[in-house]
Amino acid sequence: MKIVINADTGQHTINRHIYGHFAEHLGRCIYEGLWVGENSDIPNTRGIRNDVVEALKAIGIPNLRWPGGCFADEYHWQDGIGPREGRPSIVNTHWGGVTENNHFGTHEFLDLCGQLDCEPYICGNVGSGTVQELQQWVEYTTHPGGSPMADRRNANGRKEPWNVKYWGVGNENWGCGGNMRPEFYADEYRRYATYVRNFGENKVYKIACGPNANDYEWTEVLMRRAGGFMDGLSLHFYTIFPEWGNKGSATGFSETDWMATMQAGLQIEELLQRHIGIMDRYDPKKRVGLIVDEWGTWWRVEPDTNPGFLYQQNTLRDAMVAAFSLHAFHQYSDRIHMANIAQTINVLQAMVLTDGARTLKTPTYHVFEMFKVHHDATHLPLHHDFTIIEDTKVPHLHAAASRKGDTVNLSIANLHPHETSEVVCDVRGLNISGAKARILTSDILDAHNTFDEPNRIAPTEFVLDAPKDNQLRFTLPAKSVAVIALS
Repeated sequence: MKIVINADTGQHTINRHIYGHFAEHLGRCIYEGLWVGENSDIPNTRGIRNDVVEALKAIGIPNLRWPGGCFADEYHWQDGIGPREGRPSIVNTHWGGVTENNHFGTHEFLDLCGQLDCEPYICGNVGSGTVQELQQWVEYTTHPGGSPMADRRNANGRKEPWNVKYWGVGNENWGCGGNMRPEFYADEYRRYATYVRNFGENKVYKIACGPNANDYEWTEVLMRRAGGFMDGLSLHFYTIFPEWGNKGSATGFSETDWMATMQAGLQIEELLQRHIGIMDRYDPKKRVGLIVDEWGTWWRVEPDTNPGFLYQQNTLRDAMVAAFSLHAFHQYSDRIHMANIAQTINVLQAMVLTDGARTLKTPTYHVFEMFKVHHDATHLPLHHDFTIIEDTKVPHLHAAASRKGDTVNLSIANLHPHETSEVVCDVRGLNISGAKARILTSDILDAHNTFDEPNRIAPTEFVLDAPKDNQLRFTLPAKSVAVIALS
């Protein structure tokens, strides 16, 4: 199969925020995953565990969305400020019915973002909150001083304001955020967003709740009625096989299951094309960004775990879905400003899993680490002749390329569960003489890391012959993801 990379014709930048993450008060994502408390035996900085921060910094985490998710529309931020011993406990009605003590709140989250050197993305409560509550949260975090909320922040130990650019005005308001109709939410969004104001030097980027998967009517109504009042519109899409009520297992699956998952996940391409087509009609200058702030695979929970905690293993199959989803986001980098995989730690398609003081990095983590080369790079158009696998709609290969300076980075995935692919790659518009590569693959279909074997699957060197006449030839193993630097 052949790929042609046009190294001198790229026009759009792949925003690093496409590689964003999502941390909800759900299961063990926050408590045990990110937060262990200052008195924990697990090494921490002001209660935030050091090993997880180190792992996330290594993948260049650009932003973190919090506190939800469904939890956002039942979260009242003032419960999570002030001395921890005085904070009220709450019941997490969405996720397991557990009681939490609110020890991880606004100050702790923004401390975490500071340690990670990433942008905070706060999702406000529209479903059960008030306009005043959201307005005061923005004021509390970003007002430079001389206001009631800034004075309260100062009294709680933080004099200087934080820079919080990204604010979500509600979450999934078509479902757990209030079961609203699009016309009603469009009016609610306009009302709430009016009071999400800029204070001092902080310039807010307002994100409206967008559609669930293929709900194109929601996008149509929101863009028509509220497009002029937003900076971004969210989109949620999960890869689920075979169906919501009967999700498959994260491990122990067959080749048939593998192929069905590839086909289900690749629906993201049609969703992006159609939602962006609607946005283009109302916003031809592409001022409003598409924010894919929940995406990833969703399997049955691991045996003997709380079904409301959404704890699942993470295999090479998940890494493959991550790779082609990120490629799809690159393709529409002129419209997609941010994406947030769900979720960062111990929940759904996580980067890191924890067990007490132990941690492991998942195959999906390794894709994010390998793909760092695409952050803020110039997206390059590709031409290819990828064939379709047998009677499916799944291509043998999936690829994307970008350029930084005199280096072209090609990320390429072989989606076939057992067949290799012979690849010929021509580079035009840049002379190349060398190629360095890394690859993530395994002979095992459901290869995954465990706490006893945390490095069972990890990137390794991919040895290639030197390019000749600006052409690189190589054989890509089955079920593999590779990143090749050409210079």
